[in-house]
Amino acid sequence: MPVVVVESPAKAKTINKYLGSDYTVLASYGHVRDLPPKDGSVDTENGFEMIWEIGNDSKKHMKAIADALAKDNALILATDPDREGEAISWHLQEALTKRRSIKKDTAVSRVTFNAITKAAVTEAMKNPRDIDAPLVEAYLARRALDYLVGFNLSPVLWRKLPGARSAGRVQSVCLRLIVEREMEIEAFNNREYWSVKALFSTPRGQEYEARLTVLAGKKLDRYDLANRTQAEIAVQAVTSRDLTVQSVEAKPASRNPSAPFMTSTLQQEASRKFGMGAKMCMGSAQRLYEAGHITYMRTDGIDMAPEAVQEARGAIKDRYGAEYVPPSPRIYKNKAKNAQEAHECIRPTDMTKDAAALKLSDADQRKLYDLIWKRTLACQMESARLERTTVDIGSRDGQVELRATGQVVLFDGFLKVYEEGRDDVGDEDENRLPQISQGEPAAFAKSGLKEQFAKATTKDDDVVEQDKSPSAVLSTNNAVLALQSFTQPPPRYTEATLVKKMEELGIGRPSTYASVITTIQDREYVRKDKNRLFPEDKGRIVTIFLLNFFKRYIEYDFTAALEDDLDHVSAGEANYKDVLANFWKDFSVAISETSELRITEVLDVLDAALAPQLYPPREDGTDPRVCPKCGLGQLHLKTSRSGGFVGCGNYPECTYTRPIAGEGADGEEKLLGEDAGDEIWLKSGRFGPYVQRGEVTPEIKKPKRSSLPRGWNKEEMTLEKAVTLLSLPRSVGMHPEGGEIRSNFGRFGPYLQHQLPDDAKPVYANLKDPADVFDIGMNRAVELLAEKRANPGRRGTAAKALREMGDHPDGGAVSIMEGRYGAYVKWEKVNATLPKDTQPEDVTMEVAVALIAEKASKSGKKAPAKKAPAKKAAAKKPAAKKPAAKKPATKAAATKAAATKTATKKPEAPKASDKTPSADDIG
Repeated sequence: MPVVVVESPAKAKTINKYLGSDYTVLASYGHVRDLPPKDGSVDTENGFEMIWEIGNDSKKHMKAIADALAKDNALILATDPDREGEAISWHLQEALTKRRSIKKDTAVSRVTFNAITKAAVTEAMKNPRDIDAPLVEAYLARRALDYLVGFNLSPVLWRKLPGARSAGRVQSVCLRLIVEREMEIEAFNNREYWSVKALFSTPRGQEYEARLTVLAGKKLDRYDLANRTQAEIAVQAVTSRDLTVQSVEAKPASRNPSAPFMTSTLQQEASRKFGMGAKMCMGSAQRLYEAGHITYMRTDGIDMAPEAVQEARGAIKDRYGAEYVPPSPRIYKNKAKNAQEAHECIRPTDMTKDAAALKLSDADQRKLYDLIWKRTLACQMESARLERTTVDIGSRDGQVELRATGQVVLFDGFLKVYEEGRDDVGDEDENRLPQISQGEPAAFAKSGLKEQFAKATTKDDDVVEQDKSPSAVLSTNNAVLALQSFTQPPPRYTEATLVKKMEELGIGRPSTYASVITTIQDREYVRKDKNRLFPEDKGRIVTIFLLNFFKRYIEYDFTAALEDDLDHVSAGEANYKDVLANFWKDFSVAISETSELRITEVLDVLDAALAPQLYPPREDGTDPRVCPKCGLGQLHLKTSRSGGFVGCGNYPECTYTRPIAGEGADGEEKLLGEDAGDEIWLKSGRFGPYVQRGEVTPEIKKPKRSSLPRGWNKEEMTLEKAVTLLSLPRSVGMHPEGGEIRSNFGRFGPYLQHQLPDDAKPVYANLKDPADVFDIGMNRAVELLAEKRANPGRRGTAAKALREMGDHPDGGAVSIMEGRYGAYVKWEKVNATLPKDTQPEDVTMEVAVALIAEKASKSGKKAPAKKAPAKKAAAKKPAAKKPAAKKPATKAAATKAAATKTATKKPEAPKASDKTPSADDIG
């Protein structure tokens, strides 16, 4: 039987079902080889030769493939139809040849299919080919570039910027986009402007709104009404005139559907509609693909196979009627600057099946499939036909003119199925106007605009980013309203808009977007809050460092040009070693020059570059670089393991610090008051906010400090609460059996401490509520300590199961457990912590299995072997007596036996250094 190799076991299971018993289908479990995470894996002195290493987890999979090849001398490589898939096939062939599993007479072929359906798989098997060498070379160039940047630039960051984690070729450019957007927002100065609208009523009593467009015979621009006074004049001008309808114009219009999904647009739409991150989106899409429900999901092509187009048109006719099918199929052309090999769009493999028909159990997969199915059908449907109406209302003297606009959908077309989301929603003319006739009077409505006036004068933090609430001016008849507005800074990136921007600039490729965005969050350069991406201080400093010392390598044009070079390699138009040589020649020089700089020199350059953000003008006009605490020292940029901060140059006499986000930002120290002659400070440190009694002095090098307990809000800290916190530990009282009971906060939360006279060491009992530290009484404290002594396990009580998930595909129960550090997935001996922002109730079996596999691969734990089915019990025989095991005659013999037993144990694998970049670091 020919041996067919794919990436994942789920894919192998589906394909095996289609191919039947004539083939042996095995999974490689992704890449089987990679560059070792150490210097020298890419030899820049010898033609960029690359050293490859089979991962520990991959060795057993390679052995399974080799064992299968020993029984059949034919190998079919059926990995994904992209550069990464081609690379995996190449690695497999190289590794199997090296271990002599592939012989001279072994038939090796490569097949690809865009969808895992019986027809696609069967057709692919009829059309085998060789491995595409140019595609492999493009992969080799990309992997070598990422390695050279990561393993040469990251050590420079570690030495020059304590606390920096790593830098990557695409990752650093992506981070630059986020940092520069934040700097735009900080430098933005809003501008005031006013707009005027009126509420009219037709002779038939129907109401409609119009906005002021002409005042004093002049067409109004956005900023012509610049203040309240001008707005009041405009309101008076409108209310003091008799107005009539001067023209009514209705124009037909149409809206065409969007193209079918490719990787970037799928990620954008999933983010807009479901708040789904790029990583989660691609994980769900991967499982849909492996189950045979959709076509391959890593693509920047938007063309659709002719047979799929016809199937979609047939499904539209059957579901919605012939009027929704256009006369001819819609053809979409790819506008991407560097579209990869001609892959098909992302679409369902069966157009007739909606999400309900598939009966998908996973909520994310169900939502994503529904999105793909609707978008695919919509792209082949008729356009929506609309009618846009414009009504101009004016005074006889021509001094005042207002305009009302509206839109009516005459035929919904593709809108019946799907409408694309938008990142920045503006004012759209979606309202429907009543019947209005030219020449009729435009009378002010009696109901007025009081409700809108109340809303306008109420602050809405989600809309208006300013210190004061917007103002409004309402006419005496309540029918004319002037609204104050302010220009807004550009919005922070979401994952959707960031992917869109990267695609526009030609940075990265479909397979890299999710991993790059995930990496910069994992490295704590960026945090995600309410679906928006905020740069951390650490990320900002890294970006400014790279802009000053490695600017060329994080330029948008340079990175995009490098992607062009890689595309030329994949097309067979360039030599990949020439691309590497051209890059390395200048990059190695920049690394050498920067390595010779002292940290103080680097900080001086960064301090100067960040000066506008670090030291903005103060309201009182004083020098923004003078320390506000001592009034003597100059403020300077400093770095620590936790990132950058601004500190007083008069240290250690003055210990003032604040974050680089500016004075008043989260993290700046604050004097709460005095107690017993000591200043009580609220500060922020490496492990979060804390309160401190007094300052560091030559006599008191470590003043008393206390971290804020979980749930305590920094903004709500008062002197009284701080003093109470600093008074801990609290004495609850004397235990009936002797010894004092104390309550306090520790590393793992609130606890009780007590030691009986006969105890060798104290007993600690956890408290659930932080308030218990201050409120718990003797009776409850004695009870908790007794429970702890009765069950002195590590946690006192067994871990609690929050959910029973069912059985793992390899056997054994999977559960969601409640842990000290949060919920986690438990299977056999593997415990996998849930990702941030993931709730236990949202975890599906697919997600749980993926987390378990990832944890097992990192920890090196092997899955327990499946238990063999129980054999039928044989007839009982008298048990033969076994000779008793001989005890060692002497103590020395016992010691020797124990040593021998210990020596047979498998040694633990050495842990990799925290500062060794991984493949994620250098993506």
